[in-house]
Amino acid sequence: MKKVELLAPAGNYECFLGAVHAGADAVYLGGNKFGARAYADNFSEEEVINAIRHAHIYGRKVYLTLNTLVKESEFAEIYDYLQPFYQAGLDGIIIQDMGAFRSVGEWFPRLERHISTQMTITGAYGAEYIKRLGATRIVPARELSLAEIKNIKKEVDIEIEIFVHGAVCYCYSGQCLFSSIIGGRSGNRGRCAQPCRLPYSAEGKKEKYPLSLKDMCTIALIPELIEAGIDSFKIEGRMKSPEYVAGVTALYRKYIDKYYDSRGAGYSVKKEDMEALRSLYIRSEISEGYYHKHNGKDMITLDNPSYGGRDESLSQRVREEYLQGDYRLDVTGKTRLYKNSPAYFALTYKNMTAAIYGNIVEEALKQPMSEESVRKQLAKSGNTAFHLENIEIDMESDIFIPVKALNDLRRMACEALAEKIITFNGLSYPERKETAAENPNNEKLKAAGEEIKPCRDKKAEKSDRTVSKPINEIKLHVSVQTEEQLSAALENSISRIYISSDLLEASGSTECTLRNNKKDIKFYLAMPHIIRDYDKMFLDKMKKLLEGEQFSGVLIRNQEELQWLRSFFYSKDIVTDANLYMWNKEAYEVYKDECAERYLPHELNFKEIAGLMEAVGSDSLSQIVYGRIPMMVTANCVSKTMGFCRKTGGNKNAVSGTTFLTDRYRKNFPVYLNCRHCYNIIYNSVPLSLHQNLLKMRKLGVSTFRLDFTTEKEKDAGEIISFYESRIRNSGKEEGKPPFAEYTNAHLNRGVE
Repeated sequence: MKKVELLAPAGNYECFLGAVHAGADAVYLGGNKFGARAYADNFSEEEVINAIRHAHIYGRKVYLTLNTLVKESEFAEIYDYLQPFYQAGLDGIIIQDMGAFRSVGEWFPRLERHISTQMTITGAYGAEYIKRLGATRIVPARELSLAEIKNIKKEVDIEIEIFVHGAVCYCYSGQCLFSSIIGGRSGNRGRCAQPCRLPYSAEGKKEKYPLSLKDMCTIALIPELIEAGIDSFKIEGRMKSPEYVAGVTALYRKYIDKYYDSRGAGYSVKKEDMEALRSLYIRSEISEGYYHKHNGKDMITLDNPSYGGRDESLSQRVREEYLQGDYRLDVTGKTRLYKNSPAYFALTYKNMTAAIYGNIVEEALKQPMSEESVRKQLAKSGNTAFHLENIEIDMESDIFIPVKALNDLRRMACEALAEKIITFNGLSYPERKETAAENPNNEKLKAAGEEIKPCRDKKAEKSDRTVSKPINEIKLHVSVQTEEQLSAALENSISRIYISSDLLEASGSTECTLRNNKKDIKFYLAMPHIIRDYDKMFLDKMKKLLEGEQFSGVLIRNQEELQWLRSFFYSKDIVTDANLYMWNKEAYEVYKDECAERYLPHELNFKEIAGLMEAVGSDSLSQIVYGRIPMMVTANCVSKTMGFCRKTGGNKNAVSGTTFLTDRYRKNFPVYLNCRHCYNIIYNSVPLSLHQNLLKMRKLGVSTFRLDFTTEKEKDAGEIISFYESRIRNSGKEEGKPPFAEYTNAHLNRGVE
């Protein structure tokens, strides 16, 4: 029987050693670039290489995190960054960025690619899509139920890795822009400032912590999770201490082994072990995550989001056992030293022997080598994984061999034995050493003066290419969520309207409005932000709508929807929204053939947009220029947490609506309660508006702009459309004040680190 893998985190080398000594089957860690924990100690290149070799000697694996979004200006660095790890035998890489995913597969074809939970895979459609592109493993959204995970295993032949312990994000991972938009620290770049752990008031209640999820602890669910066919159990914690990593790993190792030893019979977790998990630096309360619960107040640390501290005596015991204990492998040695013959040294571990011949042994001219001095040099194991408990020495009495030669003999024997053990463990990849050393981006690097410049210089901006983009060629599109907003859009000369799929379901009159429309307007169906297993009937309805004549295309927000469209050979326009991130040309290339239009992400600044537009070519990407940015998409519900669920009593026809979160500074964040799909969208307190930058964006080659309406009434939506149309007619010049008092440029000027 193939056993489940226990995967532990390591924020530094001491954590790594603790994880290995405590029984992890694999360790995931970050190097000094592209990892989603920018504030962890992380590993130098040498440390990553040493960790890979050390792990392989113990029969363990190492996965590297490349789970952030990669800017176009950084992309050429990936190859040189990964190549030494690939050649050293890296077992897998955890990826968020679709462009990085594509290129890593081309550059390092023998390296397993695992899909980070940051990619928001929520079902079998997404798993099938990403497997088609070459993924061997997915880490699905943490919000999935155990039943949904089982369905992915049933429908798609792909490995599944799930989180079993540690802190949990409130937002669907990869869909959170809260920290980024409010404070400039992007979760998509490993720099989240955790605004979810701050106090907010909602639903007229006093200030609490409605976005702070309890830490996950699923040790009691191990039998269920194993029997569901999960391939890897992942412990969260690359920002945690070595004692936490080793202690938690040891306890999960204990209970995983207990399950297999008894096939689950009589499985239970001792009270003292649960207390130990609570004492190893965990929040004041714990839950079992989403595996048996979609959402609920009891999953939230409403009154106290802080950690409850840790038991120092327990931490000291963990340190003594797993961090200070001697876990070296006991080996025996045998040496033969005879004059005029090469020095011989062999190391044996279990039934494996590595023998090395070294320098010619000389006759001693003065003081001969003693057996004690030979033993002293050969017994030094230094930082190797070996402990020489016994050395058999066969030598003549009047010989001489330099100490350096003995040291070299010992070093080469240790390396040879390590290689034999690694090969025996099935973790040797000799074919990788033949990989060409040259970066495939070298020509691009040289052309850019040894770096990929994030944007063109001023001279380039004045070229014919940029000035030949008159602003009156802009196409202005609108997306609507209500009938009022739709009426406002129909009253203006909008060429394309994106209509929320939920609006079509909630209002029969909307479909009638579309059928009776006599204007030359194209309608596109805007799909939900999240699709789950329970949306099957909904998808069937949407399929019928899309196969009709009313809609010219569809706006998608996740890979689930893209694969779903492929499943019935949808042939009209597919448009990807801003949250299907395209930060680099390679990500653009992934979707280019299947999608007619692609929207720029919210986190790039003007220079980065310029560099990306330069890379992908003119008129290739579109821009949202107005609307409240969705900062969180969540399975948990603010309203339900604060005491009121619109779907109480099984009301499947509950009407979606809006509530508000108010922060410490009295800013109000609209929260759209999507009851049809049971998720929330937390919007920014003020809308994005790029009305002052239309001309600049057009000069870069952006020709399609979109206005996103969320909370606006009909009158407001109409005025905003008229305002933008006027700006476009007047070539971006100031034409009266905007019909909204406050707005933000988001990242257009500042960007993210």
